[in-house]
Amino acid sequence: MSLSLATDRMKAVVDGSIGWMIFDNPKRLNALSLDMWQGIADIVSEFEQNDDVRVIVLKGAGEKAFISGADISQFSSERSSGDRAANYGKIAGRANTAVQGASKPTIAMIRGYCLGGGLGMALNCDLRLASSDSRFSIPAAKLGVGYDHRGLGRLMDLVGPAFAKEIFFVARQFDASEAAAMGLVNRVVEPPELEDLVRDYCRRIAANAPLTIRAVKTIVGELCKDESARDLELCRAVVRDCFESDDYVEGQAAFMEKRRPKFRGR
Repeated sequence: MSLSLATDRMKAVVDGSIGWMIFDNPKRLNALSLDMWQGIADIVSEFEQNDDVRVIVLKGAGEKAFISGADISQFSSERSSGDRAANYGKIAGRANTAVQGASKPTIAMIRGYCLGGGLGMALNCDLRLASSDSRFSIPAAKLGVGYDHRGLGRLMDLVGPAFAKEIFFVARQFDASEAAAMGLVNRVVEPPELEDLVRDYCRRIAANAPLTIRAVKTIVGELCKDESARDLELCRAVVRDCFESDDYVEGQAAFMEKRRPKFRGR
């Protein structure tokens, strides 16, 4: 099932338990135009409301790029003044927040170029699965661009301060094996194997208890915050929800009866 969107550069497809968010701007290596930034949050909202969707996968159209960054050709018009730049930042920020804040697991399926804002979008996801021909970079220092502390914080949470500095200071492209060594991506496979790997992960995730997965995602997010900012009551509440759910009863029954559980997310 495909969803109708305000832009033809973004596609949203529901395939069983997978919600596919597709960046469809291959002529510009899927660079993010303003209308694409606007479409991201709309797609996340649709997938969040669809009970059939258990996992959200972000991918680029074609084989050359996940996302090659923001569409710099629009900067002279869409970021030509302080007000316009602020509006652009607001829309892009809404998109990043939507992906990062999704209650359902998110996977970045990375093939080819994953640069600048594209890498930032991948950092918003819970998991990053990449093909061996992927290339990564944040070229902010080559463009004189300041980088938001929230995006830099997400990078540092994954790779640590030393690698985060290297990525920005040197601003070169690095390959998938280097990305894996830094902890930037979870898995690397050959290009023909990537979609099968993603679908296998989605199948495994969709078969597990949604409330347990949501609780883990929530708690990890809180633990990544400064200690003083953590909502420990929320952490306790999501764990309590698991034990008070029908899925908990189903999980125990399925284990005793030696069958696969059928979780419903409640």
